[in-house]
Amino acid sequence: MSVAEASLQASRRNRTGKGVARRLRRAGRIPAVVYGKDMDPIPLSLDEQEAVNLFQSIPVANTVLQLDIGGEETLRTLVREIQTHPFRPDIIHVDFMRLRHGVAVELNVPITLSGTPEGTRAGGRLDIAVHEAHVRCTPARIPESIEADISQLGIGESLRLGDIALPDDVELLSSRDTLVCHIATAWAPEEEEDALEVGEVEEAGEDVEES
Repeated sequence: MSVAEASLQASRRNRTGKGVARRLRRAGRIPAVVYGKDMDPIPLSLDEQEAVNLFQSIPVANTVLQLDIGGEETLRTLVREIQTHPFRPDIIHVDFMRLRHGVAVELNVPITLSGTPEGTRAGGRLDIAVHEAHVRCTPARIPESIEADISQLGIGESLRLGDIALPDDVELLSSRDTLVCHIATAWAPEEEEDALEVGEVEEAGEDVEES
């Protein structure tokens, strides 16, 4: 199992506060901070275009980022929060968490479904309920994704998180009963028409009662 990794350049900043953050953003940089156990938070700034391009190209929640701080030191981190402007897609702040070798972390990992369900071959419809699972593991065991083969699912059958075999040393924190996907019966066109007619009759009855 390989751990997804990427790198990002960062610069230290000596001053903090709203005014400093606004000036950084006007200069095309994003305020950021890296924190972790037994360390003081390190205020940083990121090149806006580099950060946006990177975050759009990786699964942010479970990619280990090698954060190069001004060429002085490189920290292994996870993105913990990306704050965006309330009315625009602009990133206004990023929080990183420093990773420690052998120390478990909690994170969300994408779920990858593979195979064509038997139920969809028989005319059913695949409904997906969740796209990720909350897990705990050490940095060296962070999976790129959790894979589940759904080719055997028939109409009316479901897959839950507890049904998926997790990689070694990865602990599921989400409820095992969480529904991942379900193969529903697809309505035939005539059934949809019947349902619409029933609905129209019920509405007409309500209108008569009200009058």
